[in-house]
Amino acid sequence: MKTISFVVLDDDPQRMQKTAAVAGGFPFMVFLGSAGSAEEALDLVLDVRPDVVFLEIEPEEPENGLSLALISEWYRYLVQVPQVIVTTKNDTLCLQAFKYGVFDYFTHPVTTSELRKTLLRLEKTMGYTLRQPAAVPVTPVATPVVPSHAAAPTVSKTEIVPPIALEEATTEGDEAIENETLEATEVLPEETPEEAETTEEPSVTVAVNPTTAVEVNTPQPLVICVKSYGDYRYIDADEICYLQADNNSTDIHLNTGEMITAFKTLKHFEGVLQAPFIRIHNSYIVNTKYIGRIHTGNSVCHLKNSTVKLPFSKSYKDNIDLIINQIASGNYLEI
Repeated sequence: MKTISFVVLDDDPQRMQKTAAVAGGFPFMVFLGSAGSAEEALDLVLDVRPDVVFLEIEPEEPENGLSLALISEWYRYLVQVPQVIVTTKNDTLCLQAFKYGVFDYFTHPVTTSELRKTLLRLEKTMGYTLRQPAAVPVTPVATPVVPSHAAAPTVSKTEIVPPIALEEATTEGDEAIENETLEATEVLPEETPEEAETTEEPSVTVAVNPTTAVEVNTPQPLVICVKSYGDYRYIDADEICYLQADNNSTDIHLNTGEMITAFKTLKHFEGVLQAPFIRIHNSYIVNTKYIGRIHTGNSVCHLKNSTVKLPFSKSYKDNIDLIINQIASGNYLEI
């Protein structure tokens, strides 16, 4: 399953969080960040190169500079400009927006049902499947068995029996289907009386493996290889609780309590890891599956079944709000 990375450009934190939460609710959508001014927006898009940009063109504070003019700026620096989905308060700038080549135009609030339609059109535009296809079960096929003493028949054509015919046919219908399947088979030599006495009726065996299914594009769990001087250490990404910066290296903390050092910066990991990994501090990236508590007053995240507490900084407060919204959008009960 392919993924689409996106950023949200909006100077209203509540609107930004709502848009990010709705878009992030689709499993193939990967949130890379947000910005509230034209300068920050340009830097963010050039840095992370998202596939889609949600662009607010009527900011709360006009001096923040968020507008359609940003699209022209991206064309100055990027070979491939992201698809732009405009978000705004009303539709007065709709015609002007489409003159800039935007992909779609939403008035607030962005809803899941409307965004789903847009993403389906985007799927067709990109030319690949974003949704995970369901597994297709294998239909049992009847295989005729020829007695061992008889010559192997030559089949000149094969007729496929629809599965529904096998389910609904009566005893008489079953015989008709079997005859249709074998009607092109050459006639076997006549049996002698002696052979007829010892020959049993041909039986039909059905080869069925109830556990067999055709899996289409099943995503494989991410495996991270930490390589050092010919030593290849393989780690399942699901086992990683958090990553901690250590100068020009990164300490990877596993759910077993083990710590592995990789000679890459935390920024490198931020660029290559996708959800559920999200940066909450200049020194920390956390696997959100392991977050058991978020204390916004103390600016710390507590990990599940652990005494570890990770701080988060004000510059990454938007990411914390996104985590809270994503958890609340699942099977969730607040008391």
